[in-house]
Amino acid sequence: MIRSLLRLKAFVLRYRGRLGLGILAFGLARVFEGLVPLFLATGIDRIAAGNTDLVLPICGILLAVVTRYATVTYARYAVRSVGQHVAFDLRQALFSALQQQGSRFFGRYTIGDLMTRAVADISLVQRFIAMGTILLVILIYATLVGFGFMLYLSPSLTLLLLPPLPFVFFYAQWSARQMGVASKAVQDRLSDLGGQVQENLSGIRTIQAMVQEENEIKRFSETNQAYANAFYRQAWINSLMTSWMPSLAAICSITILGYGGNLVLQGELSIGALVAFFMYVNMVVQPFRVAGFIINLFQRAAVASDRLFEVLSLDPEIEDRPSGATPETIRGEIEFRDLSFQYEASREPALADLTLKIRAGESVSIMGRVGAGKTTLLKLLLRLLDPAPGTVFVDGHDVRDYPLAQLRAQIAMVPQDPFLFGEPLGDNLTYDDPGRPLAAIWQAAASADLKDTIEEFPDRMRTLVGERGVTLSGGQKQRATLARGLIRQAPVLVLDDCFSSVDTGTEEHILSELKQLRRGQTTLLVSHRVSTARHSDRIVVLEAGRIVEVGTHDALILNGGLYAELERIQREGAEDADYTLAGAPG
Repeated sequence: MIRSLLRLKAFVLRYRGRLGLGILAFGLARVFEGLVPLFLATGIDRIAAGNTDLVLPICGILLAVVTRYATVTYARYAVRSVGQHVAFDLRQALFSALQQQGSRFFGRYTIGDLMTRAVADISLVQRFIAMGTILLVILIYATLVGFGFMLYLSPSLTLLLLPPLPFVFFYAQWSARQMGVASKAVQDRLSDLGGQVQENLSGIRTIQAMVQEENEIKRFSETNQAYANAFYRQAWINSLMTSWMPSLAAICSITILGYGGNLVLQGELSIGALVAFFMYVNMVVQPFRVAGFIINLFQRAAVASDRLFEVLSLDPEIEDRPSGATPETIRGEIEFRDLSFQYEASREPALADLTLKIRAGESVSIMGRVGAGKTTLLKLLLRLLDPAPGTVFVDGHDVRDYPLAQLRAQIAMVPQDPFLFGEPLGDNLTYDDPGRPLAAIWQAAASADLKDTIEEFPDRMRTLVGERGVTLSGGQKQRATLARGLIRQAPVLVLDDCFSSVDTGTEEHILSELKQLRRGQTTLLVSHRVSTARHSDRIVVLEAGRIVEVGTHDALILNGGLYAELERIQREGAEDADYTLAGAPG
């Protein structure tokens, strides 16, 4: 447990001054609290002796109480603010770390699990620092101050109370181990719960369309029950730790009453001192009443710390180590040299010995069947996947030598998945640079054939599109993401099958606009449609990760290869569709 919590040291030490003052203030508060029974004992003994001068005891008690109130107020504020600062820094560090990870990482961790780590686990760490530290410090100071004053009043009575302490220590150790196992189970089941909810809500339309609501509710009930069972186990251990403390307090009280009463009768201890002794025992025992809660906090924080640093300690999936020798502006010449790539979960390579050179300013379409390696090729170009050294070049320089920020800023990619944020449409189009002029936004929208659609919305550019663009149709989302790519005016534009939900008439209009807009700039276009690819200067056809054909539309049709076969299938399919729409005879 201690080793896990020590991993937080770097975050906590940033605020060591404030934390140290807070801990010191708690110590002073316990000392002032310890003075109250002494002044009370003095007052009781004076009354027992018939002395009515109680000014000193009363003033001493009032001064000690007021001073304790002031120091405790500051101490709690100082320690709790440190907890909030550490939680803030952890959230920032975790979010920053997630931005550096790639597809392998997000294949291992679900979004629900990461959300649990970012919210629930960091909250546990915050509670550990803000509340656990306070309770632990109070327990330590109360024990030291309480036993110190008890020894001052009666060493023999104090020593009589020490034998149970080793049993307390060993029981606390055993409980801590049990609580650690239970706490990890609770956090793991909570991650499962979050992951299932996130997955369910993301696929709610599919679930409803396939009438699987009842099955999903049943599956969630099983996960929910597993979480509840883990929590019950943790609560049972915590209850056991908490319930035995009143028994310890009762034993101490019986001991003090029997032996201490005898000391009073023998004149070795005053009545006021005996009353004060009871108060000091309560000062020592009272923090132990929440020992189970303290161990619970510490163990859950230790588990949370391990889960957080499991992510924070990972190196970025794509290393950003620019050579410093690359040009500041990319012209757009791209070359793949004997490029091969294989996914970890696959037995076959996605790309194999692929060699291709694209001239600056050239438009190239990449075609092939599903799984041919088209999207993989584009991701390697942008280093969304990491290519082997010496296999992918931009303007004659290895892509690994470019700063990632420059590479991805000057090679604009419009992905297959038309993702939109739950913000106004205009903010989505200018996501990388919100300060763009309105005229440029409308121009990009017009080029993507989105202008008329936006003008039909009551709020136009201020139209909220909902999470993932849920309020827009598939074609509208694709055109919006295309406009977001066009507005960047990057030297290289990569379009990854971004016309799949757009009708052919709209597609023709967009491609015509692209030809004018991207004149003299490099454009790579992945598509399944021959009608899309035929507008390019060259067409590259992939099959099983290898280039099988390269040429213009007309040349590839004459060649009679895979491209010609795809063209025939799509042409006949379109004719069949037209025939069906027109109405078959009979």
